[in-house]
Amino acid sequence: MIPVDRAAKALIFDCDGTLVDSMPTHMDAWRQAFARFGTKFEEEFVSSRRGMKETEIVKEYNQSFGKSLDPDEIVKIKHELFLIHLDKLKPIQPVVDIARANHGKLPLAVVSGGASKVVCSELSAIGILELFDVILTAADPYKPKPDPEIFLAASRLLNVSPECCLVFEDGTAGLEGARNAGMKTVDVREYLRV
Repeated sequence: MIPVDRAAKALIFDCDGTLVDSMPTHMDAWRQAFARFGTKFEEEFVSSRRGMKETEIVKEYNQSFGKSLDPDEIVKIKHELFLIHLDKLKPIQPVVDIARANHGKLPLAVVSGGASKVVCSELSAIGILELFDVILTAADPYKPKPDPEIFLAASRLLNVSPECCLVFEDGTAGLEGARNAGMKTVDVREYLRV
């Protein structure tokens, strides 16, 4: 069972891999997008950057592998490929249960490195979009994970001080950003292993 600190006055959730079992679908979309550009897909590299803004992942890929992919173009194609498979998504039930149990009791937010349309489509596909008071994504004008800025923005919008926010994350970048924002964190990977 995933612990919830009773002292928390707001809960903040990552989307992919935390609330929504979407990583296999995202990886398939990345693989197909890279193939369209005739470029080898480095799954471990991309997976290790989960939670980061997708265009930033492509920029880092270009630097690491000596490529010159257009970040906006490859991410646009990746989104198109992902959105046609929303029916494959499933809730990560132990985390979704926490959000449902606290809806209406505590302010709830989603902080994601994903695109707004994609994140909202995912949350809607598994029937939980309406649970959240605030949803921040790559479309918002804040520095993305691992920078703490997007978490601090969520804290302000929820009107809860950072030290009273509890963040549920599955990505190293997100955990780092939340901790640097002064928030308590739960690494859901520790509880979701089979």
